[in-house]
This record gives sequence, C-alpha cells and structure tokens, in this order.
Amino acid sequence: MTGILYGTGVGPGDPELMTLKSVRLIRENRVIALPGPVAAQTVAYRIAVQAVPELASKTLLSIDMPMTHDQEIMNRGHEKAADEIEAWLKQGENVVFLTLGDPTIYSTYLYVQKRIAARGYETALVSGITSFCAAAARTDTPLAEWDEQLHILPAVHRLDSPLDLPGNYVLMKSGRKMQEVKKRLLESGREVVMVENCGMENEHIYRGAAAIPEDAGYYSLIIAKESKAEA
Repeated sequence: MTGILYGTGVGPGDPELMTLKSVRLIRENRVIALPGPVAAQTVAYRIAVQAVPELASKTLLSIDMPMTHDQEIMNRGHEKAADEIEAWLKQGENVVFLTLGDPTIYSTYLYVQKRIAARGYETALVSGITSFCAAAARTDTPLAEWDEQLHILPAVHRLDSPLDLPGNYVLMKSGRKMQEVKKRLLESGREVVMVENCGMENEHIYRGAAAIPEDAGYYSLIIAKESKAEA
C-alpha cells in the first residue's frame, strides 16, 4: 500500500479559521510537509501549530518552493519536491502538505500534486478558508451581492487590467508591485480596502487606495468595489 498526498488549507492566518478536517489530518498522520526551506519557520506551520500543538512532534518535511518567474527553475523545484514526497508515499506514509488559505487558489502546491498524481499516487484536496473571504469578513465588506460579478486577479501577473469590468475585484499577490497596483486603483475610482497579514499578529487594515503603503508586505489582499455612484 502506498500513501496518499493531502493538499490541506490552513486558512489565511487566524488558527481558529482552520477546518476540523485539516486539524484531524494533522493529528492522524505522521509526515507533514510545509512550503519553505525550514518547515518549523514557515507561516503555515506557525498558524497550524497554534491549533494543533502536537504538530511540533511530527516528522516535518521542508519543501523549498522557488519564488521565481523562471519556468526552468520552477520546474526543477517542483520535480525535487515531488521526489521528496514520493519517497514517503512509497513507504506507505500519507503526506499532509499544509498550504495557506485554500489549496485550489493560486497555490504552488498544485504543481507538486500534478506531478505526484502523474506518477500514479492518490491525491486529495482539503479546502481551507481563502484569504479574500477572511479579509472581507474582517473588514465587514460584502464581496458580491444580488447579481454582482466578482473578479479575482493575481495582481503580480495582471497589472495590465484597467479594473473596468462591472462588479467587484479581489487583487491577490499584490505586495511585490504595490506601487503599480496602487496607481491602477486610484485610476479606477473604486472603493478600496486592503488587509495586510489577515488574521496574524501584525495585521493592518487600510481603507481607500490613497492610504495603502507602497512598501506593503507580501500577504496583502485588496478588495476593490464599484463606487456607489457607479453601481
């Protein structure tokens, strides 16, 4: 019998937002994979260990995922990650791979899962609360009402968008190019709220595009709604 790879969301930052299923999987399995060079220093670990203290005594597998746009480097990193995980699956061990938010939303874990599945192993995705749902709740901001459309963009890749489609926008992965993102938001005339490090100790909330700092951190999520005058 070979093991199963579980891609498990731990939510955006608040350990109380972890699902019962993700907590159970961590408790029931020995090998826990985390995205980073040192597993116990990753954000996912720091979130999960607050809800599941026994995580500290598990076998932690450090999966160093390259943060680059170079496709060749990315492919090598994902293949190496798949090799490391496969070694445990061959032994009959399940591997629970912890990811921030939900593993189906812009998660680098998905590249590894595809490789593991292609090698003939069973995989499963375990939903987690997304960063944009948590940020919307934290700021008391409805994401979509009645017949409104909701557009979710990875801002680091899609700065060409004028944000002119009807409905509301969620801009993810905005931190690295915040100066350009902020310019787009100011031009759009939309009602903007940004949450930096949602649910974490260093959380900050900014209301209005002009208030957003250009040196905002990597975990910055923006909700841009149609202004009341336009809607």
